[in-house]
Amino acid sequence: MPGSPLRLVFAGTPDFAAEHLKALIDSKHKLIAVYTQPDRPAGRGRALQASPVKHLAETAQIPLYQPGTLKDAGEQERLAGLRADLLVVVAYGLILPQAVLDVPTHGCLNVHASLLPRWRGAAPVQRAIEAGDAATGITIMQMDAGLDTGDMLASASCAVDGHTSGSLHAELARLGPRLLLEVLENISDYQARAQPQDNASATYAHKIGKQEGLLDWQRPAHELARRVRAFNPFPGCHTFLGDTRIKLWEATAVENTTGEREPGTIVKSAPDGISVACAEGLLSVSCLQLPGGKRLNARELLHARGARFAPGTRLGTALPAESR
Repeated sequence: MPGSPLRLVFAGTPDFAAEHLKALIDSKHKLIAVYTQPDRPAGRGRALQASPVKHLAETAQIPLYQPGTLKDAGEQERLAGLRADLLVVVAYGLILPQAVLDVPTHGCLNVHASLLPRWRGAAPVQRAIEAGDAATGITIMQMDAGLDTGDMLASASCAVDGHTSGSLHAELARLGPRLLLEVLENISDYQARAQPQDNASATYAHKIGKQEGLLDWQRPAHELARRVRAFNPFPGCHTFLGDTRIKLWEATAVENTTGEREPGTIVKSAPDGISVACAEGLLSVSCLQLPGGKRLNARELLHARGARFAPGTRLGTALPAESR
């Protein structure tokens, strides 16, 4: 039988979290407060930028808090004073100490963008694509003091297919809110049936570093194609043509039928893609971006700069680190 409305506190920061907050605002439950990270400098001007969750909370006129930490006793007292039934956490970005986990009546739930225990950590969507996983999904877990180690209440899966991290995030942002509302409808039953994670099967999704975007042509083409998808839109993959940094946004792996070529060598320049030799196979790049320009498909790029991407040209000569 459907449960009663819950008094909820929500904690989250990016667009993915905002989609879940939106679903809770439209639900029968009562949102008594929202927590999000402090405004951060962003863009070339380094002006302070509010999170998507903050914008949504302010629009909905929900009390908003932006502490730099929840380890402070005063912040913990304020949270306790809200008398929440449950704290819902989605990509918040701050550590919740045990004192916070113990405050709400039903504890704290986390919506995580993977099928736990696979891809605990900061970048589960990108790492699933990069690893070539056939499927990923959403797991709702009861939070404990570990990093994404809590007991699992529910999960839902989706195919990775040819997704970029951007499109897969969007798919999971549709899947997650529906699953969250199902769990909240019968929270006590889900908590009673919670399943512990198999720690022996756990993998960790390390945070994405910008330096990972530099393609190593000594790797197989299928690995590089997955990385291009995984790092689109952030941080993006790139290579160098002399001292020119070129971003690669769309690419597929194809069989090398042209004979052995040195990795990084352009072996074919065609309107449907610029094919580059890899340790195994070819990477056919169909969308690229030159410095200061917009993204161009291969046809557009070759029309404007075809001579620079002629067969036999070598890619991958990087600038010294201090010049990048």
